[in-house]
Amino acid sequence: MSLNSIGLEQEYSKEVASDLNVLLSNFQIFYQNLRGIHWNIKGKRFFDLHVKFEELYDDANIKVDEIAERILTLGGTPLHTFNDYMKNANVPVGKNVSVDEQAVRLIVDSISELLKIERMILDKSGEAIDEGTNSMMGDFISEQEKTVWMMKAWLNETI
Repeated sequence: MSLNSIGLEQEYSKEVASDLNVLLSNFQIFYQNLRGIHWNIKGKRFFDLHVKFEELYDDANIKVDEIAERILTLGGTPLHTFNDYMKNANVPVGKNVSVDEQAVRLIVDSISELLKIERMILDKSGEAIDEGTNSMMGDFISEQEKTVWMMKAWLNETI
């Protein structure tokens, strides 16, 4: 077993960096969706949702940077082209979404996809005693679970 300079097995680090690139790709599409619905939202709830969507895309932008930096920390190279993002992303693409309920539904569906990827990475990072990745995924998951709960409450739905 060959360890890298941060004490993690090199093959593990390569695999998790690849998984994190999938997460990065999905976050970039999610971020673009949030920008689009922020710009295009219409209707009586415009003022509240416009501000909320900006808050969410600011947070997604920070997470994108954190994911890319973790990939680098593990010795990988973050993906950085939209072509790569589209090849690796599973989150739905929201085009010209301007209706409040469709926008919130897009957020819920997107975060649900992100959570699947994050839980898979969390499982791997826990087994490898990779506290850096483990902590990041745990933080992301708890924040996003709360966001899903709030968005579902706004939609008048239960978790």
